[in-house]
Amino acid sequence: MSEHEKSDCHPFLGRVFDLSIPVLSWLLITLPIWLSPFHPALVAYFIIAFDLYFLYSCIETVYYSTLSYNLLHTFEKVPFYQLIKEKKEHSSILTHFLIIPNYKEPLYKLKKTLDHIVTNDYPFKKIVLVLAFEKREPEAPEKAIAIRKEYGSFFADIIESYHVLETNEEAGKASNQTFAARLITKYVEAKKLDPKQVVLTICDADSVLPVNYFSYLTHSYIHDVDNIYHFYWAPVLLYNNFWRSPLFIRIQATLSSILRLSFLSQKDNLIQISTYSVSLWLIHEINYWDVDIIPEDWHVYLQAFFKFGEKVQTIPLYTLVGSDAVYTRNVIKTFRSRYEQEKRWAWGVSDIGYALRRSVTSPHIPFRIKLKKIIFLSKNHLLWPISFFILTISASLPALVNPAFKNTVLGFLLPQLSGFILTISTSMILIYLYIDIKVRKKMNSDTSILALPLMVIQWFFLPAISFFLSALPALESHTRIILKKNITYKVTEKV
Repeated sequence: MSEHEKSDCHPFLGRVFDLSIPVLSWLLITLPIWLSPFHPALVAYFIIAFDLYFLYSCIETVYYSTLSYNLLHTFEKVPFYQLIKEKKEHSSILTHFLIIPNYKEPLYKLKKTLDHIVTNDYPFKKIVLVLAFEKREPEAPEKAIAIRKEYGSFFADIIESYHVLETNEEAGKASNQTFAARLITKYVEAKKLDPKQVVLTICDADSVLPVNYFSYLTHSYIHDVDNIYHFYWAPVLLYNNFWRSPLFIRIQATLSSILRLSFLSQKDNLIQISTYSVSLWLIHEINYWDVDIIPEDWHVYLQAFFKFGEKVQTIPLYTLVGSDAVYTRNVIKTFRSRYEQEKRWAWGVSDIGYALRRSVTSPHIPFRIKLKKIIFLSKNHLLWPISFFILTISASLPALVNPAFKNTVLGFLLPQLSGFILTISTSMILIYLYIDIKVRKKMNSDTSILALPLMVIQWFFLPAISFFLSALPALESHTRIILKKNITYKVTEKV
């Protein structure tokens, strides 16, 4: 039974919670239209305040991404493998289970991921590979045989799981991982291992782990007094296929990667994304991943948070995980796949309703702690669909809807002032570009001098890309929640 089903929240109140952010999104997007006839000045002040907040956010992203980059540079010099060898009595008792959830992933893609994993510098043979397949994929057993034959000697063991999708489950990582983790629990019990000394790493099929990942993770875990309550995350940057991707994908890959880099050093608000590590004990205590949801990374954090409170944190690992951006060798198909991926990510707005329901039924957690977490979640999912509209067209709407407002000083200045603030904000792109180049160099994706002009010019397409591949899919997800039209998990093709 999932935490959704165990909630004591009244169904009507639960529905109100689900609608809160999606409805607010539509209200704020349309605010210049329905409020300008009556209070155009109020609309103008709202737009200016939002523009200033956006400028603040851009400066904050620059600051934290720069801080994270400097910390990456510092920690890459630390010989974690040597440090944990010196603490062998502590670190060697850990057993790592590497779960690779996958469905119809080509064998060469899985091999690329494994080729990097087997070159890791972890000094103990205590890594068990878990190939988390779906039963409905006919080719899965054949792939498992090929992987076991080629990589079996590199791991302490290889476990295969074949998840059968049940009627109460959503297809996707959450249900697949829960099935695999339950098998791991049985394996651990049979081997008489301590679940608190078992660390699960969820690794996407296209994730390239750095050579020091398991050594760094082990060092962090054994020195962390609350390790059983913590998730561990290194930023997953979409740079593996950067130069093969279409221009509009490269822009989004850069923005997503810089934002993730920025999140890394914001410890109080850090929540893991995509590829991460966590103790088996914690996953077992929260009854594994809820199987009836699609976006699972933030959701599983919330599952843990609403059971154990502020003890639950995501601990940053200052190293880099590579991943593929969407690419299918066909521009139109790539565009559609990227749209669907963004829509699936934005479906995480459903976590707001879940968090609000759980906040009602978790009196053991102080109200201010819950409120802070919910505000953070709400802010991220609210800004996603509304930012484009408020930043680009809202400043011109009050005067169009209420022509008399144009004759006021505020009505005359609003478009100019909004444009000025937006210009300052977009100038931050130059710093993003610099950080992007420096970080990609660390990931063996250099930028030639000849490519620099194109990398600057491409940002002129940012407004259109932001609309079609960010605001619009996010708004669709919000609207689907209002209309009770669920989405289905679609595997993102990456070649």
